Amino acid sequence: MNKKLFLSLIAMVTILFITACGNDQADDNASTSESENGEETYTIGVTQFVEHPSLDAAYEGFQAALEEEGLNVEYDFQTAQADQNNTLPIAQNFVSDGVDLIFANATPSAQAALQATKDIPIVFTSVTDAVGSGLVESMEQPGENITGVMDLHPDAITNTVDFIDRNFEGATVGVIYNAGEQNSVAQIDTVKEAMDGTSLSLEERTVSTTAEVQQSASTLVGAADVIYIITDNTVVSALESVVGIANEQDIPLIVGEPDSLERGGFATYGIDYQTIGHRAGEMAADILTGEKTTADIPVEYPQEMQLFINKGAAQEQGVDWNDAWDEEAQFKETVKE
Repeated sequence: MNKKLFLSLIAMVTILFITACGNDQADDNASTSESENGEETYTIGVTQFVEHPSLDAAYEGFQAALEEEGLNVEYDFQTAQADQNNTLPIAQNFVSDGVDLIFANATPSAQAALQATKDIPIVFTSVTDAVGSGLVESMEQPGENITGVMDLHPDAITNTVDFIDRNFEGATVGVIYNAGEQNSVAQIDTVKEAMDGTSLSLEERTVSTTAEVQQSASTLVGAADVIYIITDNTVVSALESVVGIANEQDIPLIVGEPDSLERGGFATYGIDYQTIGHRAGEMAADILTGEKTTADIPVEYPQEMQLFINKGAAQEQGVDWNDAWDEEAQFKETVKE
């Protein structure tokens, strides 16, 4: 063999050997770096129907629970801005991105997430009727990829209607809600059932967008003695417009959750949204770490409920004070921005 050719072959073999060893070393270094990093990072897609204090508090509680569990989480937060047309594209983008879990905050967002995937686990909260809205088959057996925490204690509406009946006997109660939200329709049906046999009557107004809320509230002036705003995302997003009319016209404003008291509501039998979000976060941690699956975790109701009253709002809305409330209620104040 030609001596030059022989030396060239030896040089080529040597280069290939060194390159292979270098690649093996690089692979070893990459593996070591990955193991030294230790913590697995999870990606959670957060789909929230609208930004308002109650839903925001639920999201804060969700994050706090995962932090307490010591999980390393990256969040992709998306809001539908109270437009149901935006909920499905958000969920579909999460599926395309291959997130590890979807946190759905409110009924329309949870419905869209379930429509988008049957593979990625979904944990919801701020949902009033999980069965009626088609999210789960039953509270005890939610399904293959979805579970969560409700935002309505089973007795909340009944207690609220009883409170109105005892303190505003014979009142016409005005309600405003988005008939396109299953969450709201279920609540109004419960309000009607709870009013059966009481001294109260119901005056309904429906809206499709937040821009319609103020006008609808104004039509209740002279038609309603009390206004009752349930946990309807559309109306709660524009609650200040209802508060303004209630204050100007001396109409007691009953609300669906304590955060709305801080915005000027008078009274509610409610729950703490940060608490239900925290419980949803605990569920998510169990799912992400493989300790449980969504099918293993029944849907839960809030554990606690009680009467909350805003004394300042009561005064603004011309409410005659009942001394029994001093013992019965917890008190909140309007938070001025």
